[in-house]
Formats: sequence, structure tokens, C-alpha cells
Amino acid sequence: MIRFEPRAQPSLLLRIAIPIASALSALLLSLVILALTGTPASRAIGLLLAGAAGSVFALTETLTRATPLILTGLAAAIAFRSRLWNIGAEGQLYAGALAAVAIGSGAIEGPPWLMLPLVCLAGALAGGLLMLGPALLKAKLSVDEVVTTLLLNFVVLLFVQMMLEGPLKDPMGMGWPQSAPIVDEAALPKLVAQMRLHAGLIIALVAALLVAFLQRATVLGFEMRAVGGNASAAAFAGIPVAATLVKTGFLSGALAGLAGAGEVAGLKGYLTSDLSPGFGYAGIVVAMLAALEPLAVIPAAVFIAGIFVGADTMSRSLGVSNYFADLVVALSLLCVLVGSLFLRYRLRRVETA
Repeated sequence: MIRFEPRAQPSLLLRIAIPIASALSALLLSLVILALTGTPASRAIGLLLAGAAGSVFALTETLTRATPLILTGLAAAIAFRSRLWNIGAEGQLYAGALAAVAIGSGAIEGPPWLMLPLVCLAGALAGGLLMLGPALLKAKLSVDEVVTTLLLNFVVLLFVQMMLEGPLKDPMGMGWPQSAPIVDEAALPKLVAQMRLHAGLIIALVAALLVAFLQRATVLGFEMRAVGGNASAAAFAGIPVAATLVKTGFLSGALAGLAGAGEVAGLKGYLTSDLSPGFGYAGIVVAMLAALEPLAVIPAAVFIAGIFVGADTMSRSLGVSNYFADLVVALSLLCVLVGSLFLRYRLRRVETA
């Protein structure tokens, strides 16, 4: 007879191996599905890898796509660590982008050393303030934050569309629903000449380091982990659970808002309603693949970004649908959930009489 037994403490090797195995399993399962449709799996994986990292252009495109995923992954990771289920990173990203455009499209004039921090700060504040409502409702009234954050995504997107058709609409946009462009002084510089990779990647990497430091070396980080581990025990020990949830919610929303600011200031230059292809939702998968560890979010985001970028090349060459990338992402989430079961429990054979 075989049964599950709780693990006292998973080893570091196991905690590293489970996410890697989950990502590889998802990729292999996706290739099996491709093979069943008659697509040569070996050629498909070659095109996928070449499209994601086979040239300088491919690599920079993957890192460009990974930049917002690092930030939305951090937003999910820091919230989930405290058992605050923020599903609203998509809306917070758009809120940050809207604030960045409102500040950086000419409302304030100044040199780059002033404009760049202002645009990033505006985006972070907008995302953080948007998350304050669900966090307060969770902390004070025990309102389910999954529902409130998810529904706010649609509210924010509709509000963005209204603003793009109204006060923020670009008069030189030939009728298209888009904002006025970010001024040059507020634009993030490119990291590689003639490529789309911008300084938002550096901001995302620094954010990952800061979040890791916050969680491991500060009082607030300890409080976050304690509340996530057992809120009742944390309250009994004197930790302000409600205040910790509110602070966590604000930080989570701020990271997602910063992702939106980076997309308009570093990549697109203006805001449209299709700015994000689902970075907020993909950030949840990134956080789960990273086992909610801030530094592990970086390789997890690069993996997911590489799948999306590589799938474009594979689609053009083999005629495979672009939805292959969504299939891999969905399977990654399922595999990591199954993997987490073996992270918490182990199989043991029990002799029966």
C-alpha cells in the first residue's frame, strides 16, 4: 500500500528541481500534442529555441517580453506569500500605464533625471492605490480578494478605453483610440542599439533584488511570511495582520503598475487598450513556477517569455497556431500545481498485514 506523508522540510535541491521539472513536463506534453496533429516535434522544438534565443534579435525580444513578466510575477509572488490572492495585476498594469501617460505625455516638463523617476513613480502609485481597495476589504471585512481584484481588471480596462476616447486621446492619432506619446525626456533608454530592449529590464531586476531583500532581511518581510504561514498565530504573536495585508497589497499593486509604466515609457511610447497581451495573468504562472521566490521569478519569466517569442517563429514556419504558447503556459501551471503536491508530501510504501 502506498500513501502520502507530509514532508518535514523539503530540501533545497527538491525545491529547485520541482519547478524545473514542471516547466519541462509542460513543454514535453505540448510537443506530444503537436506530434498527434502531425507536426514534427523535433523541428518544432528547434524552431521554438531558435525563435527564443537563436540570435541577438531573438534574445533581446525574449528579454523585452520578460521585463513586464518579472514585475507582474513579483506582484503575484509577494501577495501570494501572504495568502493575499491578487488576481488583478492586469488591471493594475493598465492603471500604471495610464498614470505614466498622464504624467509623461507633456503634463509636466523637465529633464530626464526628473521625468523618468516621476513616470515610474506615478505608475507604481496608481497600481498600488488600485490594490488598496481589495486589500482593505479583505483585511477589514474578509471580502474575497479573488473576486474583487478579478472584476477590477474589467473596470480598469473600460476606464482606460473611455480615457483614450476622451481626455487622453491623441489629437494627432488620426482617430485611433490611443494616448498622446510619451515625451522623449520621459522615455526609458534602449539597452541595445536598434533593438526594442530597454532599461525597464534593469528596473525589473533591481525590483527582484529589493523584494528578495525585503522578504528575507526586514521586519515587514518577516510579518508577511508569518501572516502567510498562519494568520491566526501571527495575530496571537502580536503581528498586525490587517496592516500587513494592506502593505502587501500596496506593494503588489505597485510592482504591477510599474510594469505598465515600463511598457509605455520603454517600449510602445503611448497607451492603447491592447497594451498587454495578458501580462498580469501570465505573471501568476511565473510566480507559481518560481515557487513564490523573488529571485526565481527572473528565470521563470524568461522561460515564459521565450515560449511566447519562440512560438511566433514556430507558427510562421510550421503553420502552428500562436495559441501553442498559451497551451504551454496553461500546462505549466497545472504541472507546477501537481509538483507542489510532491513538494509538500512524499510517497511511502506501507506494508499491510
